Amino acid sequence: MSRRVGNIDALNAYNKISVHSGIENASPHRLIQMLMEGALSRISKAKGHMLANEVSQKGKEISTTISIIEGLRTSLDMKQGGEIAENLESLYEYMTYKLMEANLHNSVEKLDEVHGLLMEIKFGWDGIKDQANQASQAEPKKMVPAA
Repeated sequence: MSRRVGNIDALNAYNKISVHSGIENASPHRLIQMLMEGALSRISKAKGHMLANEVSQKGKEISTTISIIEGLRTSLDMKQGGEIAENLESLYEYMTYKLMEANLHNSVEKLDEVHGLLMEIKFGWDGIKDQANQASQAEPKKMVPAA
């Protein structure tokens, strides 16, 4: 085994441990941030694969992104979140549809659209960190990202 391959294997192992540890110690607010960061990263990777005409890798990244967005959608607390949660649910469904279209039509524009929408949600979510942490300490509940 070459030194480079060994280093890559070690880095991958470290990343898995680091992510696992980060998840175990994360607040509910941070978990949602991590999901959003993961989805944004996967969209960027899908775009790179799309531009390089790497069809299977593009499809894998888009599929993973759709799964992450579905996780965000199912984390919504419809009772507590009210209209905001309903709007986010619709937006997550829209993003999923656009991702499927992007995959089908090799549309960088649709990937960019979803990336932009998710960034807006993430900026709002990042802005309520203190509120979310206080709420999770008072009573653990499903989190509702702010739009």
